[in-house]
Amino acid sequence: MKKYIVTGGAGFIGSALVRALLARGDGRVEVVDNLLTGHRRNLAEVESRIAFHDVDIRDFGAVAPVIAGADVVFHLAAIPSVPRSIADPVPSHEVNTDGTFNVLRAAAEGRCGRVVYAASSSAYGNTEVLPKVETMRPLPLSPYAAQKLMGEYYASAFSHCYGLQTVSLRFFNVYGPRQDPSSAYSGVLSLFMKHLIARTAPTIFGDGEQTRDFTFVEDVAELVIKASQASGVSGNMYNAGNGGRYSLNQLWTLLQEIEGVRISPAYGPPRAGDVRDSQADTTAAVRDLGHAPRFTIEQGLRRTLDWYKKDVAAEATLTAS
Repeated sequence: MKKYIVTGGAGFIGSALVRALLARGDGRVEVVDNLLTGHRRNLAEVESRIAFHDVDIRDFGAVAPVIAGADVVFHLAAIPSVPRSIADPVPSHEVNTDGTFNVLRAAAEGRCGRVVYAASSSAYGNTEVLPKVETMRPLPLSPYAAQKLMGEYYASAFSHCYGLQTVSLRFFNVYGPRQDPSSAYSGVLSLFMKHLIARTAPTIFGDGEQTRDFTFVEDVAELVIKASQASGVSGNMYNAGNGGRYSLNQLWTLLQEIEGVRISPAYGPPRAGDVRDSQADTTAAVRDLGHAPRFTIEQGLRRTLDWYKKDVAAEATLTAS
């Protein structure tokens, strides 16, 4: 029986990965999360089937014995916010850079099989050419982008210097069930869902014509697992996007059509550090990892909206009781 470690497993992407690993049924799944940005409720219905470690990756002495001997370490733990990294860069650096170093060190010293690292497409910055391909020079525009890029470099270095199998995946804009809309730093689609259900106007920062490669979380989880199994890829970095590109205005319009409502959004000033346009070239991930996204943007939005409606209904029932 294999041992899988998912750091950040109580987060929205991490919890989707935990479910995908449990569905495979070929290993023991253990979660490392200090619940700084994750939530225990994301694992509520599967918690009896996993081991949960309330551990901070900034504490090497605490995380090393948990990671030791794992067949695969899926390193998703992070403070995942560009604006937050600008407003308060120290915690982001400690988690995203120092914490990543600790995980890689623990995996190397603990003789783990492979580390799959969640990198970020923000490392590309505002490149003029689209789609963004892995050979482009990185131009990080925020502390978060620089921190995640450093994690890639460390993963590659640990592969070359210490023989640790590593693969880095540059996540683009991941969306789906369990993405937390309660924070000012939440992903835009989780905020759109919140406002759509409440029938209130969302605030779009900028003119809304900025574009993103939105990727459904279940497709990301499948790719992460494929990256843990592929051969001949250690030390490499791959785009983990869907290959499409949609503006925020387009997506808000599509969500209104799905729900059958008309709500004009408000607009605010652009946010510092935000990239204008983003789209993944997935050629390498398809070739080397077998990447094959299953969900169209409309399918993903419908599944996500259905989940948020059920979650809101469940919260209302709980409050009423």
